[in-house]
Amino acid sequence: MMRFAATFFALLVSTSATSAQTIYPIDRAEILAGAKFDLKVEFAGEVTADNATLTVNGTDAAAVFGKAPELIAREDGKPQSALLLRDVALDKPGAYTIEAGDGASRRSVSWTVYGTGPRKAKNVILFIGDGLSPAHRVAARLLSKGIKEGRAGGKLAIDDMPQMALVSTAGSDSIITDSANAASAYATGHKAAVNAMGVYADRTASPLDDPKVETLASLAKRRLGLSIGIVTNTEVEDATPAAVIAHTRRRAAYDDIVAQFFAARPDVLMGGGAAYFLPKSAQGKRKDDLDYLLKFRDAGYTIATSATELAAAGKANPSKLLGLFAPGNMDGVLDRRFLKGGGVAKNPDQPDLTEQVAVALDVLSKNEAGFFLMVESGMIDKYAHALDMERAVYDTIMLDNAVRQTRDWAKARGDDTLILVVADHNHPNALVGTVRDDLAEGEDMPLRERIGVYQRAGFPNYPAPDKDGYPDRVDVSRRLAIFSASLPDHYETLRPKLDGPNQPTEAGDRPGTFKANEKYKAVPGALLRLGNLPAMMNASVHSGEDVILTAAGPGSDRVRGSMENTDVFRVMAEALGLSSAASAK
Repeated sequence: MMRFAATFFALLVSTSATSAQTIYPIDRAEILAGAKFDLKVEFAGEVTADNATLTVNGTDAAAVFGKAPELIAREDGKPQSALLLRDVALDKPGAYTIEAGDGASRRSVSWTVYGTGPRKAKNVILFIGDGLSPAHRVAARLLSKGIKEGRAGGKLAIDDMPQMALVSTAGSDSIITDSANAASAYATGHKAAVNAMGVYADRTASPLDDPKVETLASLAKRRLGLSIGIVTNTEVEDATPAAVIAHTRRRAAYDDIVAQFFAARPDVLMGGGAAYFLPKSAQGKRKDDLDYLLKFRDAGYTIATSATELAAAGKANPSKLLGLFAPGNMDGVLDRRFLKGGGVAKNPDQPDLTEQVAVALDVLSKNEAGFFLMVESGMIDKYAHALDMERAVYDTIMLDNAVRQTRDWAKARGDDTLILVVADHNHPNALVGTVRDDLAEGEDMPLRERIGVYQRAGFPNYPAPDKDGYPDRVDVSRRLAIFSASLPDHYETLRPKLDGPNQPTEAGDRPGTFKANEKYKAVPGALLRLGNLPAMMNASVHSGEDVILTAAGPGSDRVRGSMENTDVFRVMAEALGLSSAASAK
């Protein structure tokens, strides 16, 4: 016992000495040579200029970076100091040790700075199926291709790609990531904390002063003169599209994200979220009276607010395009094309993701230098959170259609484009069989007994899909049974929601809690499912499994085996040769 206590005490002393400073970028960061970042050291207490030290491979940081770090004596007015260097870079690949001291203790972290070879791809297109799980992919294949005697009628475009890998998704602070830090890993090559994008989340109160890391979009534009495009069917300010450009530790800072979009001026920006471009005085959702729709128009952007206007804009040959097609998130394909639920009544003329991508490719490909485009099918995630599996699967088919048309576009050009398809994180969904309503006349069966497993599952009987892969009905007698492993309290009906997207919960009896939505209680056979999540959660949550990455085109050979999410950034950076001497500017 005494021996254990002595060992524990020694470990505690050692840990406190080495943890006296926090250093950003964090230990084991992998940094592209020449990419800009902020270097910050947070001291546990107040430190004087005489005692604060910062070295890079044993050399004073001021000599390495050509400028001295700023000493912040009392950060946020508290008795804690910090050293800060903004917009620095390391041009030489290799191993780096960064050591900081406060006069009493020191701490070091190790970084790997890597370079790239010559450029391989003219363009890079990153498709992200937000929350896309393997169950969604399989279901999309079954609905859009059909299945007979155990063999599908065809392959999805997202699966029929020459390279494939599994990608781990954990962030810097948790094994479970959200869309912000997941997309940020792809955009920057750095791990980040939940809710943060383009920054390391520090201890300061402001969500906008955290240590930044440069995005691929910024690098591609700065070094190669590439055009930049962002296409989504969520609000453009939402985490995944925002991460292409933005630097903030609070993904909900929509006003600031719109301001950062305007500062960065991507050549194409399309999705929902129009309400955050409009001033408060014009019934917008901004907290100020700035009109960013007007600002973008004055900056030379062609504005489209409907599918009709988007088609016209595409024919007008614009150099810059802003498409905002809904005040909030756009509607999924099941509502837009078939059920007319959700927000379709108010916004009936919303474009399909395929239409958005087609116009984006036309605009961006005018740049002879090339382009980087991020395309998100983002409502997959929203529907998965809401346990709305049919809508999630239809939007997966839509993603596949967008990928197929883009691969055809690239092939016609001579395959000069790297195309990657990946989820940012998983949802804990599983396809376990079918829901069977094909009962004999007069037969009745409890709801849970209608779930067919193993040989009783058989095959679903959705009608033959249309030319785009969509069956025109989801309320068939033998439907796919997809369930989530993360559940709030809700009423299970085992039926598709035909009147609008699922709303599994409503406000609970205690503030900040949720309970099963009573609107589904009267559905015949509905069962109250007690959840396995805290009562403060109103929906299903993300899970920590690896996601699938598939790729084709120049540079895709690096996609293989098991990868970190930050490796996706590296694949794109290497395909573009972003640190090669010939491309550096």
